Amino acid sequence: MATAKKASARKAAAKKAPARKRAANSSKAKTAAGKTGTAKKAAAKKSTAKKASAAKKAPAKKAAPRRKAPKPRFGEVFLEKQRQALLAERRRYTEHAERYEAEAEQLVSEREPGDIQFDEESGEGDSIAVERDRALQISAREREEIAEIDAALARIEDGTYGICVVSGKPIPKERLEAIPHASMRVEVKSSGPAWRRP
Repeated sequence: MATAKKASARKAAAKKAPARKRAANSSKAKTAAGKTGTAKKAAAKKSTAKKASAAKKAPAKKAAPRRKAPKPRFGEVFLEKQRQALLAERRRYTEHAERYEAEAEQLVSEREPGDIQFDEESGEGDSIAVERDRALQISAREREEIAEIDAALARIEDGTYGICVVSGKPIPKERLEAIPHASMRVEVKSSGPAWRRP
């Protein structure tokens, strides 16, 4: 009977041993899993910290500064006076150009079919053709003046009025008062086409 008790005790001990082993193994697995989870969390924290420090170190992109219009050289009163002078000049030149264009058209319509045509070789020609050419040339000059006036008005608007378009130097106020559409300094204008050379 004592032998039977010992045998059953051994069996119970044998059963407990694997259970202990299993419990030990599961606690080891839990510890390993816990360590792995902790390691993953630590790695995630490090990664986040690195990103944050990189974001701090990276210079923030600044918005491109807006380009300010150049400060006008003259007060608003002077500029308004010049604008009015330019507009008056523009009306006058437009009237002249239209009048000469109409005159040229009238000369053509009044020409009789049998009138003498201008002959370049002999140098002979009729006065109608000469008058018409002269009227068209004057009209073209007036149109060029109008274009210069329009450019001066645009310079008033963009704040560059009174600056030489070639040298970039200021045009004297006296010159602008005499010729409101002046776009160049006297010395640049007087040098003629030379300023166009590179």
